[in-house]
Amino acid sequence: MRVTCNWLRHPSSALLTLSFLLLALPLLSRYALGWSHPYGYLSDLAIGSLLLVSLHERARLLSIPLLLAWCIFTLSTAELVTAVGRMPEPADLHYLADAQFVSHSTQGAGLSQPLLALTMAVLVALYLGLRSWQAPRRTVPLSRAWLLLPFALFAVHSIGQQFKPSEADQWLQFNLPHKLLAGSANNGQQYLADWLAPDEPSSPPDISGLNQLDLNGTPLLKQAGSARNVLIITLEGVTGAYINASRQAIGSSYAQDPMPRLSQWAERGMLTTDYVLHGHQTIRGLYAMLCGDYNKLDTGTPKGVELLNNPARSGQCLPAQLRERGLSTHFLQGAGLRFMAKDQIMPQMGFEQTLGRDWFKNKPYIEFPWGMDDKAYFEGALGYVQQLRKKQQPWMLTLLTVGTHQPYSAPQEYLDRQPNAKLAAIAYLDDAVADFLNALEKQGVMKDTLVIVTSDESHGLENVRLASAWGFNLLLAPEQTQLPALKQGVYGHVDLTASVLDYFAFPVPSNIAGRSLLRDYSTGREIISYTNGLLRQHDGQGTLTECDFQSVCRRYASPGFIADSARYLGRFTGKPARLISQRAGLLDQSLSSGEAEQHYQFANKQPIKLNPSVSDDWADNLVGAQYLTLAKDTQTTVTLKIRALSMDKPGARLHLKTKEYDRDVALPIPELPLLTRDKPVEISFMFDNPAARKAFSFHLTGQGQGAIEIVDFSVSSTPLEPETKLLAAQEVLDEIAPTP
Repeated sequence: MRVTCNWLRHPSSALLTLSFLLLALPLLSRYALGWSHPYGYLSDLAIGSLLLVSLHERARLLSIPLLLAWCIFTLSTAELVTAVGRMPEPADLHYLADAQFVSHSTQGAGLSQPLLALTMAVLVALYLGLRSWQAPRRTVPLSRAWLLLPFALFAVHSIGQQFKPSEADQWLQFNLPHKLLAGSANNGQQYLADWLAPDEPSSPPDISGLNQLDLNGTPLLKQAGSARNVLIITLEGVTGAYINASRQAIGSSYAQDPMPRLSQWAERGMLTTDYVLHGHQTIRGLYAMLCGDYNKLDTGTPKGVELLNNPARSGQCLPAQLRERGLSTHFLQGAGLRFMAKDQIMPQMGFEQTLGRDWFKNKPYIEFPWGMDDKAYFEGALGYVQQLRKKQQPWMLTLLTVGTHQPYSAPQEYLDRQPNAKLAAIAYLDDAVADFLNALEKQGVMKDTLVIVTSDESHGLENVRLASAWGFNLLLAPEQTQLPALKQGVYGHVDLTASVLDYFAFPVPSNIAGRSLLRDYSTGREIISYTNGLLRQHDGQGTLTECDFQSVCRRYASPGFIADSARYLGRFTGKPARLISQRAGLLDQSLSSGEAEQHYQFANKQPIKLNPSVSDDWADNLVGAQYLTLAKDTQTTVTLKIRALSMDKPGARLHLKTKEYDRDVALPIPELPLLTRDKPVEISFMFDNPAARKAFSFHLTGQGQGAIEIVDFSVSSTPLEPETKLLAAQEVLDEIAPTP
């Protein structure tokens, strides 16, 4: 016992504990999480050694806050990457100490990395205990010369990124403190460069190469297509890497074959392999492909939501155009419609019928929280096609699956023969969509229908270059013999609307962007994408540029956009890099013109059946007001009115909460009163936005027996008056440094 106590009192014991906490634990946890990457390990060592030198034998007044902040940063990164696949951003920092932030999915499921949290807590407590246990003595901090070690590691990391850049995810290459330091240093360099050479051009950058309509190519068909119907099959999250011909076209190193049956169908149609997805999220992908415009190239309010206030632009979307020319238009998805306001956005695009999970009467094969499993979904969709064919009117039908959305849906037999649930869900979808296409062919649908199979977004693949932006487009037409098996050239979702209209030789509105897949072009084209935190632009002349969170852009020699590898040409920062961001910003304003004032109505006055209990803020959400951007220095007013259509005597309990970047945000929202048959719920409240709120979502949930109608759910943001802005700024300062 005396030996143990003597060791605990030895000065080296605290240093060893601190070393394990700051150096060994990050390396071990990175390996355990599957985040192994040389740059990541280098980043952990650099930050860990810097903190070790800075904290050893320093006053506890300095040690405790820094250690707690480092622990919160580390744990928050692990939790957020696990939950939503991204690192925290600088705007997130004031939420890092929130328990909701570090919970697994922010819905009460607890920490996804409890062992990491426990280990850090034990080591911090042990270190502080050892510091207290040790006898008082003259402190001897580590020599400042030791600071050369972390600075050398930072330099190696930076130089390595310059000469051998990696396309791995940000959390593989950086820990959070290093990422924040790198971003701050880069901003400082840009500010200094601007101060020394203030020659910022006054005119906006040219984006005509990105947003113009180009139908100058040579048509593949001699005359208008003979199909009378259009069927667009949208597969949730599927990447082009899953299609064998797409992999072969670029010589992909991805060795698996997750969708062999769809790959067989791809050999029977015209497959576009260099097909670019412009962003993440289903509603953004649907907007790009059905409205011929780039979706937001950031995390701002989806353009589909902005479309609700822009009826003129809505009329140019593909469903509206086809409806105007005599086709009946239909949208059918396997999930509920209220999430992301598809119950309003899809009709706004021109769909006469917009149907979701509630339409399906056939029994699902497995229970899935998001909606119909893929086999049951396609069986229901086949019945819908049969109903349409009984009518004389030509039709357009857009289908959207949901089974390959996290947490993935597959029967046990698929789970047993696949290494994980994701691949099992992909295999299940492969069989379901192949059976559906076989049934369409057997019933003669292919003879008079233009069929397009694509995906809304890509859920990506580890260690596969550009997988998050790699899509596919399989076109099956009655004139298949006149079309090539592989369509050459770079295309993307922005081209789908123009392509379908071009197939029928219908006029294409001038505000539609893109090229036609039914034409050959002798020149390249510009195209842009924002996925996995990277803004990528191809100039159509053999150069792909990729810009990261540090506004550091790297150039690659690449004939097309999607490629298994590309030759690195160098990097640049400063104003040339900001020029690319400015072009993306101008594309983002195609509907809003960058105005701060916003007015949205999310009520559709449709009956909503309540559940006896609520288990998920997302799946049980009753209103589609998600992923909004509320501009800086604005005031938001929310008005809500709900009435009971049929309700049992106890009534219904309703709850309204808000989230930013998928985690709870505390705002002055009044508690909703009990909803009863004779007493509707009516509330109105306001909150200020002294800083911009991004990826901001409203979550309205309700539990009870009966049905309700949301009569009004309006969200309006207007610029703050100068006096209100000063008051809001003072409130922020008071929160940061309260007066005694």
